[in-house]
Amino acid sequence: MTFGCYHCGKGLLYGRSHTHHRGVAGGRWKKRAPKTQRIFKANLVRLSIIEKGKTMRVRLCAKCLKRIRKDMIDGKKPFLTLANIKKEMNAKNKETKAVEDAKVKVKTKKVKAVKKEKTSKKKS
Repeated sequence: MTFGCYHCGKGLLYGRSHTHHRGVAGGRWKKRAPKTQRIFKANLVRLSIIEKGKTMRVRLCAKCLKRIRKDMIDGKKPFLTLANIKKEMNAKNKETKAVEDAKVKVKTKKVKAVKKEKTSKKKS
């Protein structure tokens, strides 16, 4: 397993750290702010996914994981299926769907009641 995201390939990035030392007036080279080489690492999470019916342990960056979870909450098909969160998210989706259905039923009942009142007023 390589050190990188399974989906997007995000991994190590080389750069420089820079201190906030301002230096000294007069251009003294010794007093300049030091810059040292460093490695920036991706925020990777090890987890299990289901691919082609088999469970695999992979590393995903936090951004890809966030996208998967958001797609699952919104009811869209994510690009990867998480093994452990699948049951949990399905339960959440069912709960939110039930709540939304209940809200719709209440609204339709109110609309029907208002229509009945209007038709009864017209008749009398």
